[in-house]
Amino acid sequence: MLGSSASAVSASGVVKRYGSRTALHGVDLEVARGEIVCVLGPNGAGKSTLLRILSTTLIPDEGIVMIDGHDAVREPRMVRRSIGYAMTDERSWYWQLTGRQNLEFFAAIHQIARREAAERIDDLLEEFDLTEAADRRFQEYSTGMRARLSLVRAFLPDPSVLFLDEPTRSVDPMVAGHFRRDLLQATDRRRLGVVLATHDLHEVATLASKVLILSKGRIVATAEPGLSAAQLERRLVAAMAG
Repeated sequence: MLGSSASAVSASGVVKRYGSRTALHGVDLEVARGEIVCVLGPNGAGKSTLLRILSTTLIPDEGIVMIDGHDAVREPRMVRRSIGYAMTDERSWYWQLTGRQNLEFFAAIHQIARREAAERIDDLLEEFDLTEAADRRFQEYSTGMRARLSLVRAFLPDPSVLFLDEPTRSVDPMVAGHFRRDLLQATDRRRLGVVLATHDLHEVATLASKVLILSKGRIVATAEPGLSAAQLERRLVAAMAG
């Protein structure tokens, strides 16, 4: 299953092994622009491994991965120019620096010119309601502010594809709700293709254009959008038992 060059993400037969253990068994994935595909599964299902392969930080043992028309294995630099990545891992931030200084650092990694980076950072801070907090140290940020800052960082390279790895894992329900609202609005404005890995059923019910259920490295079921968290839970339990 390999889609057209217009697909934001197209992956076919993705396999990843760690020694004698196979983490992904021939995973297929297709994401159109403007679509949020949620990969739902328990811890250890292979969600993070899949995202790492899609974002070029891990090389698959088998399969083809195309991101925004570029081969993730053969053209990783081109792929990295097209993607943004957000996660809850706070170890990747510099706690003694301000939010703005952190963003300036990551903009430099993306090789964004200083003047352009400053303008882009200002625009994104305003979009995600972080302008007033921009010059406070990251360690002073609330959990919700850190989650929003992770979205700002993901949007810094002006991506066409966004990967999210359990972005609301450590935030409270109200903050998670605001985060999802911001994500939906930003995705719609930019016509992004989004892959979101999570085990949060409410997140999937709110965001998903398409749901893939991953278990032990395999896509074992799909679910249509519009299902409630309770319906998704029943679908997930049935898929795990199958």
